[in-house]
Amino acid sequence: MVRQPLTPEQIEAGRRLGALLRHARAERDLADVAHAAGISPETLRKIETGRLPSPGFGTIVCLGEALNVPMQDLAAIWRGNPHPLEAAS
Repeated sequence: MVRQPLTPEQIEAGRRLGALLRHARAERDLADVAHAAGISPETLRKIETGRLPSPGFGTIVCLGEALNVPMQDLAAIWRGNPHPLEAAS
C-alpha cells in the first residue's frame, strides 16, 4: 500500500503537536519520557521537532499518558484549536 503524502496542514498539525509535547515534557529527560511511553528517544525527538508529523495513534496515547496530557488536549492542538499550553511556549 502506498502512503499518500501529508498535506501542509497535516505537517503543521504535527509541528503544533510536537511543540505541545515538548512543552509538557519541560525539564524531564527525553529518554525517561520516551521509555515511559514505550518509544525510542529518537522517535520522541522526531515528534517534538516536527520531523515525524504523523505519529501513530498508540504512540500519541502513550505519550499523553507519560506526560499527563489529556487526549482531548492533544486532539485540540492537532485540530488547531487554542490551548493554554500552546500559548505558554
